Amino acid sequence: MSFRDLRNFTEMMRALGYPRLISMENFRSPNFPLVAEILIWLVKRYEPQMEIPSDVDTESDRVFFIKAVAQFMATKAHVKLNLKRLYQADGYAVKEMLKITSILYNAMKTKENTDGEQSNDENSKFKFDLGSKIADLKVARQLGSDITAKGAALFDLLGHEEDLRESRTAAIARPLEITETERALRAAVKDVTESIQMTKDLLNNVSSDEASLEAKIEKKKQDLERNQKRLQTLQSVRPAFMDEYEKIEEDLQKQYQTYVEKFHNLSFLERQLDDHHRAEQERFEEAEMAMKTRQNKLKEEEKRLMRSGAKDEDSDVDIPEDEGSDSDIDDGQQPRPRHAQISGRGGARFIGSMRGGDSEELRVKERVHLSGSGRKKKRRKVVCVQRIVRST
Repeated sequence: MSFRDLRNFTEMMRALGYPRLISMENFRSPNFPLVAEILIWLVKRYEPQMEIPSDVDTESDRVFFIKAVAQFMATKAHVKLNLKRLYQADGYAVKEMLKITSILYNAMKTKENTDGEQSNDENSKFKFDLGSKIADLKVARQLGSDITAKGAALFDLLGHEEDLRESRTAAIARPLEITETERALRAAVKDVTESIQMTKDLLNNVSSDEASLEAKIEKKKQDLERNQKRLQTLQSVRPAFMDEYEKIEEDLQKQYQTYVEKFHNLSFLERQLDDHHRAEQERFEEAEMAMKTRQNKLKEEEKRLMRSGAKDEDSDVDIPEDEGSDSDIDDGQQPRPRHAQISGRGGARFIGSMRGGDSEELRVKERVHLSGSGRKKKRRKVVCVQRIVRST
């Protein structure tokens, strides 16, 4: 019995309208008259037309009364009661009566909720929500299908009842053979006896097994001590090849240092060589770029002079043609030197070669001749520049 059960029982009885005040102290000791009165009231509350004998003076009457109440609740409410606990009429009987009280209390609560819902329905007669009934409809369909399936399975099982009845009747009617039972019991006794004997043998062999294990442990200890002594001896003795090993190790260390130094020097020289090649390549590219720039400037100067000289009509320059021509120069042949006669102011003449090496002399003669007329000056300059370009 627990305090919670007793409290719940008293509260439920008060809610159900039991006329007498029930205290928690009423069930500290057996109180059968109170238990009988409560049971009669609960049965009347559950079924008003039910008649139960209320005579509980003698022991047989009490037993009959308890059996009648338990049978009624089992058949009507499907509640199984413990007769011994009810007969004790103490706190354990409260647990059994609490089963009946819980059913009545829940029914009362359900009725109150139903009445409240009916009042709400009356207030809202024209409000009907079909969506709330869809879940119930699905559950009802599922239950209907389950009932159909279970009924079909039960029908199939009942169809085999005739064969099973014969087998069951034959098994029940078969007489018990004493010889077979005796044989089985003897075999079981024999097995148990053998197992007991085996256990006794094992117990007897425990001492011998213990002695053998101790001997093995002692032998292992001796082996361990012997190996430890041998290890100490080996650690204390210096090997014969140890001096040679140390000497070779020192030589190897020196060789490694030499190798590291040479490797560093080689890496430095390779880096210096790469830098030198890179600088040479840059200088070569700069020289090539300068040469291309110079050639482009000379070509532009030649074009400009040719455009300005094409406008002049008169020319006083007599340039004899040699055997070589521009085609010879283009073909890679060495042209013969050409000489140009330039007449200056006052009848002065200047003769010079038009090769690349005489470019400075030609420039001097050109400056001397430029003191003449403007047209002759431009024409001579064009011719000299052409010679210089062809020679280069």
